[in-house]
Amino acid sequence: MSVAFVPDWLKGKAEVNQETIQRLLEENDQLIRCIVEYQNKGRANECVQYQHVLHRNLIYLATIADANPTSASKAME
Repeated sequence: MSVAFVPDWLKGKAEVNQETIQRLLEENDQLIRCIVEYQNKGRANECVQYQHVLHRNLIYLATIADANPTSASKAME
């Protein structure tokens, strides 16, 4: 299960740090590899479930980035 899926009772309590973001990026890398592999094998149904998880992870990362606009600009410097 994706690290982006947090039970309701834990929402807002999880600390978003560099390690969490790195784990999500690594998970996204694996998801993309699986999607490509299944696409090459013609197994579209399996692709869809991984694409949904990837989409949710990307939305979660975008939400974090939007919530911390100053840290994103500092990282680019």
